[in-house]
Amino acid sequence: MSVIINISRRDFLKTGALIGSGFVLGVFPRHEEASGEGAKLFAPNAFIRIGTDDIVTIIVNKSEMGQGVYTSLPMMVAEELEADWTKVRIEPAPVDPAYNHTVWGIQGTGGSTSVGTTWDQLHKAGAAARMMLIQAAAEMWNVDPFTCKAENGLVIHPGSNRQLSFGKLAEKASQMSVPQEVKLKNPAEYKLIGKPVKRLDTPEKVTGKAVFGIDVKVPDMLTAVVVRCPVFGGKVKSFNDRKAKAVSGVKSVVQIPSGVAVVAENFWAAKQGRDALEIKWDEGQLADFDTMKQRKQYAGLVKTPGAVARKEGSPDEALEKAVKKISAEYEVPYLAHATMEPLNAAIDLHGDSCDIWTGTQFQTNDRNSAAAILGLKPEKVNLHTTFLGGGFGRRANPHSDFVSEAAEVAKAVKKSVKVMWTREDDIRGGYYRPMWYDRISAGLDENGKATAWKHTIAGQSIITGTAFEKMLVKEGIDETSVEGAKDIPYDIPNILVDLHSPAYPITVQWWRSVGHSHTGFVVETFIDELAFAAGKDPYEFRRSLISKDPRRKALLELVAEKAGWGSPLPAGQGRGIAVHKSFGSYVAQVAEVSVGKDGEVKVHKVVCAVDCGKIVNPDTIEAQMESGIVFGLSAALFSEITFKKGRVIQGNFNNYKLMRMRNMPVVEVHIMPSQEKSGGVGEPGVPPIAAAVSNALFTITGKRIHRLPIRAEDVKA
Repeated sequence: MSVIINISRRDFLKTGALIGSGFVLGVFPRHEEASGEGAKLFAPNAFIRIGTDDIVTIIVNKSEMGQGVYTSLPMMVAEELEADWTKVRIEPAPVDPAYNHTVWGIQGTGGSTSVGTTWDQLHKAGAAARMMLIQAAAEMWNVDPFTCKAENGLVIHPGSNRQLSFGKLAEKASQMSVPQEVKLKNPAEYKLIGKPVKRLDTPEKVTGKAVFGIDVKVPDMLTAVVVRCPVFGGKVKSFNDRKAKAVSGVKSVVQIPSGVAVVAENFWAAKQGRDALEIKWDEGQLADFDTMKQRKQYAGLVKTPGAVARKEGSPDEALEKAVKKISAEYEVPYLAHATMEPLNAAIDLHGDSCDIWTGTQFQTNDRNSAAAILGLKPEKVNLHTTFLGGGFGRRANPHSDFVSEAAEVAKAVKKSVKVMWTREDDIRGGYYRPMWYDRISAGLDENGKATAWKHTIAGQSIITGTAFEKMLVKEGIDETSVEGAKDIPYDIPNILVDLHSPAYPITVQWWRSVGHSHTGFVVETFIDELAFAAGKDPYEFRRSLISKDPRRKALLELVAEKAGWGSPLPAGQGRGIAVHKSFGSYVAQVAEVSVGKDGEVKVHKVVCAVDCGKIVNPDTIEAQMESGIVFGLSAALFSEITFKKGRVIQGNFNNYKLMRMRNMPVVEVHIMPSQEKSGGVGEPGVPPIAAAVSNALFTITGKRIHRLPIRAEDVKA
């Protein structure tokens, strides 16, 4: 509500023309050409503009990277506004405190928080505008506003059968006071929310009109590619640019903090110039870095006590008294985000200001970082958020790496420039999901009931050294390292979860579902092992241990019912189950799998159930569950980043493999009706799938999967 109160309509109208410029075609006018007088608008708050043409423009402060926020967030505004959905348009927000994340205090998108953290804000924004339109109509008709109503883009006075469109009321409504208190609709009256709604950004994307960062062109803008040290932490010792400058189209070669940039008329010339560049590197302390050596260190660490994240009861004593004890070690590799659209950022310099176009999840950070490098005040940097060709956390970089690098190049050459990364650049020199190593020991009593659980985790902290450290690292525990493990829901009286956070100069960052991406696999695979040791059905075993968590229990029962748990499968196929809570949502999955003679794992079907609280657009939820399953299966079956002699072995989709069409199983999604607070849907579909597949494989091979990706030798007879 504070946003609605604090932003005056006058101030918003002043910025309206700038906000509306430049997001239509791939070729952008220069800054000075883009300004101009805006049309008369009703702009009651930072999120809504209504023109005299009845078009309702909703300004979206979240980045659209395929997750559907350009539809789900406008739906919340339009619902309360009573807008005509066919006349709703979307526009990306500029960088402004009015668009800050309601929890983080900066503008950004991530953590599957877009719907949950804007629910109240956007509902109230829409309701306030509706009340002002009704007030305007009531004054024009000289009637009591309580005798009027808004409906489908109109304000109606049933008593006199009069009606006026929002456009006809725009000018009058702009003279109304913004209400300090608003009345929200009764959910029973919802017309959009909870219904499947087609995405507003689909037409642009299927016709090719959608502008991603990679599409941006500005007259006279040059293109740069950067060669970076192949070893993390390495630096340029010297370079010879004679051959690079001889390439037709190359304009200059400049050294910047991250490497050497070749600047040219176009990407191909810059790429050829970079290939011709001769560089000598000081490879630094990681010149002999090898993930196999790192793995051995981690395996030793998890046998020693770490920083305690959770302790209940007396785990050691309970384990000692257990009738049956089991333990297992798990390992998962570094992973790249591997976005389909490689990283890029375009900077257009204007002397005392600049424009930046990029697909980013961290607008405030990126703008401020670029401003500092360019010696500009932040308000002089106009950052335009384009569509993102995949994010998965990579474009929410706390260090603003790809935007800062573009600013360094622009500063060095004093020209407008777009810096492009190849996919190899990012896979070999980007930021990764950390490699993890886990050890769990557990004990059972004579009745097969779990009495003890000890879980030790080793892996780099993604938060230490960032601006989020003070908030998310407490007493040596990076909360993102232990999420999904520290909060295991099972009724076990003696629990210990501890953590080792070894420091390496390998750059790491959140990856879709963050810590849950590995703890979901580890915890839900081991609980299956525990069920087997207890001689119990894995579904029933889980169900018996979650009596205090009715939402999880109900979801588990739903997925078991929909998957036909216990029913016969074709010969050679097995069925596995997993359930995990992350980002405020519960997801349960049942996978049906088989193994070929060559050890190739085939996932035939995944039945998924999700409880994400209040539903906005069920189509989006279903798509995000499907997307999460594809993403998680890629990691379970194919993807890993490994280092040898300090260098990343993988480079592109040929050896950093993702799911192909032929690998895709049938996916069935069931959404649990709920009136609980909305949770996230962008990430929670990822964590359970590796465990569901792993557990299914055990039923047909008798072999437990303790490392990802799953290898043929781990499952072959």
